[in-house]
Amino acid sequence: MKKIVLILSLIAVMVAAGCIDSENQVKPTPTPAETPTPLPEKSPEVVGENVSGLSNLARFKSEEELREYLAMREVFYGYPMFGIAVQKGMPETAEMPLPAPTPTPTPIPTPTLVGDRGIVEKAAERYSETNVQVKGIDEPDIVKTDGKNIYYSIGMARIYMPRVIMPEYYGKILSVLAFPPDNMSVSFEIPKDGNLLLYKDRLVVLRYNEISGYDKENGKNMWRIDVDGNIVTARLYGDYIFVITRSYLDYYDPCPIEPVRVNGEALEVKCTDIYFPRGISSEVLYTVMKVNPESGEIEKTFSFMGSYGSTVYMSENAIYIAYTKRMGEDEIYFKFLQENRDLLPDDVLSRIEKVMGYDISNQAKFIEIQTLISKYLLTLDKEERLKFENDFWNRMQDFRKEHKREIQRTYIVKVSLNLEPLADGEVPGRLLNQFSMDEYRGYLRLATTFGDENDLYVLDEDLKVVGKITGFGEDERIYAVRFIGDRGYIVTFRETDPFFVIDLSNPRKPEIKGELKIPGFSSYLHPVEDHLILGVGREGSYVKLSLFDVSDAANPKEVSKYTLKEYWSEVLYNHHAFLMDSKHGIFFLPAGNHGYVFSYKDGLKLVKAIDVPAVRAIYIDDFLYILGDSIAVYDENTWERVAELKFE
Repeated sequence: MKKIVLILSLIAVMVAAGCIDSENQVKPTPTPAETPTPLPEKSPEVVGENVSGLSNLARFKSEEELREYLAMREVFYGYPMFGIAVQKGMPETAEMPLPAPTPTPTPIPTPTLVGDRGIVEKAAERYSETNVQVKGIDEPDIVKTDGKNIYYSIGMARIYMPRVIMPEYYGKILSVLAFPPDNMSVSFEIPKDGNLLLYKDRLVVLRYNEISGYDKENGKNMWRIDVDGNIVTARLYGDYIFVITRSYLDYYDPCPIEPVRVNGEALEVKCTDIYFPRGISSEVLYTVMKVNPESGEIEKTFSFMGSYGSTVYMSENAIYIAYTKRMGEDEIYFKFLQENRDLLPDDVLSRIEKVMGYDISNQAKFIEIQTLISKYLLTLDKEERLKFENDFWNRMQDFRKEHKREIQRTYIVKVSLNLEPLADGEVPGRLLNQFSMDEYRGYLRLATTFGDENDLYVLDEDLKVVGKITGFGEDERIYAVRFIGDRGYIVTFRETDPFFVIDLSNPRKPEIKGELKIPGFSSYLHPVEDHLILGVGREGSYVKLSLFDVSDAANPKEVSKYTLKEYWSEVLYNHHAFLMDSKHGIFFLPAGNHGYVFSYKDGLKLVKAIDVPAVRAIYIDDFLYILGDSIAVYDENTWERVAELKFE
């Protein structure tokens, strides 16, 4: 009984020191036997095949190597996916409704049209595109337009404040003949929802685990891709859609791998075409696909193993897939013991070193070492044990501080537009979102957070770190990032909003030039004019807009601000909800159950408050279309409502 109490005491010390987290607790071991059970010799780690240009990413040489790798990953966690036997296609979070077979598109009678002023046939001279990170690289969203029609995924369009529960089959996509607004009407609907991409005569719909291509003129389904797992994101660039998917491999029968089915036919990926990071536990398979939007044909794929949380950024030259991995608590414990050998006598250290050489999982080693230390504690009197516990706890806190940049790291895989692996690298910390990465003149810039500190890294074409700024915004975390040319703008927050201006003109010597501290924070940054940056965020409980003058990098100023009497805006977490029309010097954002139009030429001024539960806005010529549970159209010259299409 005394032995068990000592073991439990040691576990309590380790929990307090952070060695055991709440998601991966180590249960008390039984009373240890006097003689440790003999264990087999250590077997080598899977090393794979080296690939030119890659540092840590390797390719499996055989199906057996992949099986060994998966077995090692399973043993590391002790059981597959927290005791659940993972099968192909298992969703990683809440159950998503499976797509129903695609019905025939339904022609729609003309709904109620308010403000009918007659039909005028003419072509639009200009129209808006989705607000994206990189100009010319489109991103999926719930609204698209070709200057004549609006395609609107109405089922995905709204999380109302307060939230309401949508009917089970509420989702649908509407094709609206929108220009000129006098003739606005619904031409057809597709009875499903999803994010949209528009390419020539194809309307592409992306759902949780399905991609479908439709004729944009009549809604006829032309092709369909079913995904094993889920879609992470996609980009449309040039004549191709680049789709990134994520799935779990069947531990018992991983080969062959079939990440997708195209029109019902499985696409097979050889296990020897899979890449993996050496020495890093990986639980999911990422597949990048190059899809022809006209036919749905998948022209090429690239697959690699990584961890679940991921961020994707695409430039005109490459795709960057980043995932964050935290060092296991058992790994932290092993490294701690290596650096604090003086805590234990030589005979205990010798036994620990022997256990570290066994061919068993890290979890099993963790328990064995815990047992050895508990036996050692039995030899100490009460006061010696108390001293050991306090020394252990204090040193562990110091160890975590000294090694904080090793404990959580982000791994980046760089892929060419022809889906060839170009490079891989890593930096400390985690990324906030896609805006935390940016490629400029051959360099990749990244902003990361770990704990209560923040770093900025500059990587070369081989993803090797060539420049960095570490430890800024202490006791805060990053809330917004925007890289523009040879500058970076970063917002951190805890009580005030430090707005940092970073000079990146010399990639090897990035430098914080200026800093501004103001109340609240910004979570989205958008360039509106030369040296003017708009911040959308919060101050207290309300949505706040800030206009920053960064003409003098060393002295950034908040030259204008406006606080909306709204508690929430989708722009805070989704940049697609933001629209700017530079011709008229205005921008739109939804907030609460309304829409707001601001001018920014001479400070922030509210031009129009729109009493519509708005989710998006687009412009066609000089008309602003506000989309929610209807489409309201405003003349941008007079700001009068000229038409409204109500959905029945």
